[in-house]
Amino acid sequence: MPDYERLLAATASLDTPYAIVDEEALWANAADLIARADGTPIRLATKSVRVRSIIKNALTLDGFRGVMTYSLPESVWLADQGVDDILLAYPTVHREALLELAAKDHRLAAITLMVDSVDGIDYIDHVLGAGHPTINVAIEVDASWRVAGAHLGVRRSPVHSKRDVKKLAQAIVERPGFDLTGLMFYDAQIAGLPDSSFAVRTVKRRSNAELRRRRKRIVKAVGNLTDLRLVNAGGTGSLHVTGTDPSITELTAGSGLFSPTLFDGYRAFTSRPAAFFALSVVRKPTRDIATCFSGGYIASGQAGESRVPTPVWPEELSLLDAEGAGEVQTPVQGAAARRLSIGDRVVFRHAKAGEMCERFDEVAVVTSGGHVVRTPTYRGERKNFG
Repeated sequence: MPDYERLLAATASLDTPYAIVDEEALWANAADLIARADGTPIRLATKSVRVRSIIKNALTLDGFRGVMTYSLPESVWLADQGVDDILLAYPTVHREALLELAAKDHRLAAITLMVDSVDGIDYIDHVLGAGHPTINVAIEVDASWRVAGAHLGVRRSPVHSKRDVKKLAQAIVERPGFDLTGLMFYDAQIAGLPDSSFAVRTVKRRSNAELRRRRKRIVKAVGNLTDLRLVNAGGTGSLHVTGTDPSITELTAGSGLFSPTLFDGYRAFTSRPAAFFALSVVRKPTRDIATCFSGGYIASGQAGESRVPTPVWPEELSLLDAEGAGEVQTPVQGAAARRLSIGDRVVFRHAKAGEMCERFDEVAVVTSGGHVVRTPTYRGERKNFG
């Protein structure tokens, strides 16, 4: 269990609400990710961090190589800050950022765009015009498992089969102004699904077997058309599985650094919670309820209990079913609430990783020695990438 009293003592001078990162747990988690990757380089998913100093420090570790971004304006910004290996994980239609990309050689060298259709290539041509400089692109392949008419996985790329991918790859190779350099396979039904039951573990195992066979065929087919410099796959929840596939050149992870509550249900690995936020008690409506200021930091995804923040200190606190985490106030209940007074602090964990950082201008990084380094988030650097 994290030493919450140490974290609160170190940050006692800060006014709430504020975000905390336990540096010791953060780098222990990084070491665990590297160990589970077992020699396969990890591309750091920036959306799961959104703190530039932590991203920069992670990239100094032997085992991390390059970043996976979520927007083109973010990619351009990071390239201008010196990051030289950037894979944009999602298609873009951001016109200004496309023009900025094409305007500087260092951006063109650093950034690889993601596409999944000829329409996406056409759009880039339309924005940049004829004769634009060569743009590095990768194809995202649908990594979902299609079985018995069901679609197990997320709805991302429309290209799924070897035939689909080869057709798109051929069109890109023949198009002036583009260099097809990579493939990406995000196996959400494996990496993002907790090991909650025998049935789930069976689905994950069988899905991985199907994807591994299909990925091998796709990589070979596209490799006959172009020089593939990267084949990206996996996520925090599947490093130990996907990393054994010889068809890939790299893995992706990010959430595992912070270890939010959505990762508590995995059995194949254990990481240490490293990111938190603290709220102050501002009222006591009853003896058994303490109400904190702010806290309604709900995670994205299908709405439900798994997306709400979790009070973790003092122990044995819970949200009220009728109110949950509120926009301005968050009541908590339980035996521990009886001991809370006005001004006391309650520590919460977010359901997701980087999304917490969109709520704060900075994070208080607490070192093993109890010192605090206050470092800006993307938001604190006045960056909002959607």
